[in-house]
Amino acid sequence: MTGTADGGIRGEGDQGGGSGCRPGRREESRAPDVRWGHDALEVRFATAPDGTLRLTRLARPGDASEPVPLEQALPLVELTALGHGSGWSGPRFTGSALGTRLRHRGHRAARHADGDRLTVELHDPGTGLTAFVELTSPRGLPVLRSRVRLRNDGTQPLVVQSVSSLLLGGLPSPDALDLLLARNDWLAEARWRTEPLRSAVADIGADAHQHDSRAARVLTGRGSWPTDGHLPMGALTERGGGRTWLWQIESPAGWRWDLGERAHGTYLALNGPTDAEHQWRIRLAPGAEFTTVSGVLALGSGFDGAMAALTAYRRAVRRPHPDHTALPVVFNDYMNTLMGDPTTAKLLPLVDAAARAGAEFFCVDAGWYDDSADGGWWDGVGEWLPSRRRFPGGLGVVLDRIRERGMVPGLWLEPEVVGVRSPVAAVLPADAFFQRDGVRLVEQGRHQLDLRHPAARAHLDRTVDRIVGDWGVGYLKLDYNIVVDPGTCAPGDLSPGAGLLGHARAYLDWLSHALDRHPGLVVENCASGGMRMDGATLAVAQLQSTSDQQDPLRYPAVAAAAPTAVPPEQGAVWAYPQPEYDDDLIAFTLGGALLGRVHLSGRLDRMSERQLALVRDAVDTYKAIRGDLAHAVPFWPLGLPGWTDPWPALGMRGADGRTSYLSVWRRGGEAARRIPVGHLAGRRVRVEVLHPSTTAAGAAVWDGEALRVSLPRAPAVLLVRLTAEP
Repeated sequence: MTGTADGGIRGEGDQGGGSGCRPGRREESRAPDVRWGHDALEVRFATAPDGTLRLTRLARPGDASEPVPLEQALPLVELTALGHGSGWSGPRFTGSALGTRLRHRGHRAARHADGDRLTVELHDPGTGLTAFVELTSPRGLPVLRSRVRLRNDGTQPLVVQSVSSLLLGGLPSPDALDLLLARNDWLAEARWRTEPLRSAVADIGADAHQHDSRAARVLTGRGSWPTDGHLPMGALTERGGGRTWLWQIESPAGWRWDLGERAHGTYLALNGPTDAEHQWRIRLAPGAEFTTVSGVLALGSGFDGAMAALTAYRRAVRRPHPDHTALPVVFNDYMNTLMGDPTTAKLLPLVDAAARAGAEFFCVDAGWYDDSADGGWWDGVGEWLPSRRRFPGGLGVVLDRIRERGMVPGLWLEPEVVGVRSPVAAVLPADAFFQRDGVRLVEQGRHQLDLRHPAARAHLDRTVDRIVGDWGVGYLKLDYNIVVDPGTCAPGDLSPGAGLLGHARAYLDWLSHALDRHPGLVVENCASGGMRMDGATLAVAQLQSTSDQQDPLRYPAVAAAAPTAVPPEQGAVWAYPQPEYDDDLIAFTLGGALLGRVHLSGRLDRMSERQLALVRDAVDTYKAIRGDLAHAVPFWPLGLPGWTDPWPALGMRGADGRTSYLSVWRRGGEAARRIPVGHLAGRRVRVEVLHPSTTAAGAAVWDGEALRVSLPRAPAVLLVRLTAEP
């Protein structure tokens, strides 16, 4: 059995290449073994003795590993429903009663411009439930994306409590695997750590008990901040072998993954929200459908290799936008600068200074709508009209000045919230807000809009069309500073978790349509920094805030790890030099942003000409290399950074295979460090220090196998370009 050149499927009982899934296949016939994939990914399925179709191979071509034994493989779908629970008790998301009853009924393959697709149809004749497993993979990438669409073809309602997005069994034993996962807390985002998988999944002597362990390593994300606590990601690396399985769950609301031991191998289960963790359940009436969030798995040789594949995948599936290749420099007046207190008098000098420093966008952050005498705008937001007190001549004076200085004006907006004191809270209908048991929810003096309601959506459409269409604003920083857990129960919702996921999907749909109406608009996604740094949102927004961290000495750990969560051209990193900083600290805070998206801030208007020249020099350096960053993939020559590491390092490997960039920070420790750059080892390499421009800051020399970096003073940073000779 072989795959066809057009992405079809061949095999006994072939059903590939058709126009759709065929429900007429007889239930008693044995499902065919299936091969699917392309030149970068091999996927195989086989039928187990219980009749379920199972994934038995997911590998890069040339991988010498054998197909997974059927006793280690998992059914394509696991789900629980009221009256149809688990086949056994425990925290693992495997062995569900319905999962073992879903039988193959057909499959079809198709080739599209954005990659290959395979849809496998499964059916349970007892309940009438049909599950469509929708697999996609961008050609040339060892990445699999999976989601499941459920349809109730029965005669009775079915209340679903959980359903998998992607399942994979037959990975090596927990004894051979290290697990990587990332804490993601406010002001301390993307903190990866490594632990042996066996430390979480004990060896119970399964042979003696004739039963697999019930133990599982489980991680969940909850509430309307989907990345508060942990990134919805993880990785397994084979100790000694180097193979890596890296995953992300593309959920704008709740999510869960778990790992456990099965028949001496390891399984991985990726899920969206569930009843147990997120109070999520849905009632599927006859004929009704539900589609899960997507689970994504990238393969690579080592973590860096898998992350390169995942980065390329993220670029392939996101909404196209010119910003992804232009990478303009954004000045934002908030961080360590005006901090939500803008006025005409304060902004005009900053606008002039930002333009002189080379900024191309200027975003007026929080406070521009505040007309209160005491600045107490938190619980009064929602109308989004300019303050007359702050802008006596009108906000247009500031916006015009930004344009006159050659920059695109931007505004901060927190669209989903309405303060309890806002007139909007009384104007919109009650069902336009989050609610539970008929009570409108309040969180930190704010109501939460439910974007499934047409009145809520119309209110935000009018807001954006006024700001962008009438005022000529070209950049919106969309923030979100409250968290609602577990969600909302609007009329028709069965559970708050289902309401939350419905709203989150409606929000992204609203944002997509706003970008359709205003195709030149650039949108930054922010939620108190990186609390909404999920793949579903990143596929729509152009930029992603990486942190609210205000300490320039702590930011390098965030900046160095941010490309694990977001491609470099989307990852907004603050650079907030201040006039009271010495030259080394000015260079340090600027240098940390040069391999991401420069989010410039700081009191540039109070700097000396010499200090402003340092800022302008860094911005010019960024502009000279940003074209490469739009296509580069990250690597970490010293490993993923620890929060207090004295020497964090982040690299970007260029698409040409010859050029790489490396940012190295020294926050303490020894004055010199040898940094291996494995993909350039043994080659002749030209080294250029791009930032800072002063030679006294430090030096970097290639010794044939690694880069030797000397930074005599701390804190210090170097941005280096490495070019391998042909």
